Amino acid sequence: MSRPPVRLIACCLAALALSAAVPAADRKPDAPLVKIEKVDVVASPVGPVVMLQARNRAIPVFVDPVVAESIQAALTGGKLARPLTHDLMRSVLQAFDGKVAQVVVTLKERTYYGALTVSMGKSTKVFDSRSSDAIALAIHFKAPILVSPELLDSAGIDLQAPDARML
Repeated sequence: MSRPPVRLIACCLAALALSAAVPAADRKPDAPLVKIEKVDVVASPVGPVVMLQARNRAIPVFVDPVVAESIQAALTGGKLARPLTHDLMRSVLQAFDGKVAQVVVTLKERTYYGALTVSMGKSTKVFDSRSSDAIALAIHFKAPILVSPELLDSAGIDLQAPDARML
């Protein structure tokens, strides 16, 4: 995990507060989603933050340390001493010829959610998930992570801002 500048952390916290204050716009079911281009794990004084980056913006998602460790290992190809829950889930799905097809992250009442789409053979199911677990599994399976343009605009931090240069 990298350490961002203190001002970037302040921006993350402000974005979190702002995203809680701004009601999520109703997205039309057929409206296009934005594919997350990069995922990064950064340390903050209040705990690990997963930064979902697209279109010069980053959505900060605060996660617990175990999920951060799993995501970081998946991003870097690292191996942990013992398999974590996400490693187990990946192994189980792969044993049954399953895979994570995509993840859609949404925000409702200050809480991020993940819609985890799993395909097994000809069957596809969508599961409600913590956003952090869904993100971890998407990275393990190299599956796309998607967000609405409205979420990216309302909760995203401008990466071109001077405070975000170290991200």
